[in-house]
Amino acid sequence: MVRAWYMDSSDVDQRLEHHREPPKFVSLDNLFAVTGVEYFEINHLDYETDTTLKKLREDRGYTYEDEITCSKKCLQNYEEKLKNFFTEHLHTDEEIRLVLDGSGYFDVRDKNDQWIRIEVTPGDLIIIPSGIYHRFTLDTNNYIKAKRYFVGEPVWLPYNRPADNMECRKQYLQQLLQGFETPSF
Repeated sequence: MVRAWYMDSSDVDQRLEHHREPPKFVSLDNLFAVTGVEYFEINHLDYETDTTLKKLREDRGYTYEDEITCSKKCLQNYEEKLKNFFTEHLHTDEEIRLVLDGSGYFDVRDKNDQWIRIEVTPGDLIIIPSGIYHRFTLDTNNYIKAKRYFVGEPVWLPYNRPADNMECRKQYLQQLLQGFETPSF
């Protein structure tokens, strides 16, 4: 089950942060309210038949999927890729990840531009909205295996901060002001 908490604003990759007690946990409802990040629990051992995942894929039009394994053994240019993942950025499409094995952290900015760290483990599916500043890092296990879902062919381009003039960013900020609609699950 996913956990989320506020963290400091350091740019240092804080993989060891989980060794001390996080200062302020964030409920899933509050995480959604202040960021638009959605969470779903999926049967990762049999995700092909999971009804929640099936409904998400149908309702949102996820037609393309692939799998990524982040580890020194499996990922070419491992250190460079991790550095790129940890650089604060946004995407023009939402980012959907289902953790199959291992663990890691997604950091997202809340409505006050503060970092919230989201710890993901097997069975956690998170949807990070288009236009939100975020980053990813592994924890001390240095390993995660995840499914990635896309509407149509994947768009792999991260736009590093600042990217405030992008249309997806403006739309995200407008949604943040108006409030996000609760998912129909």
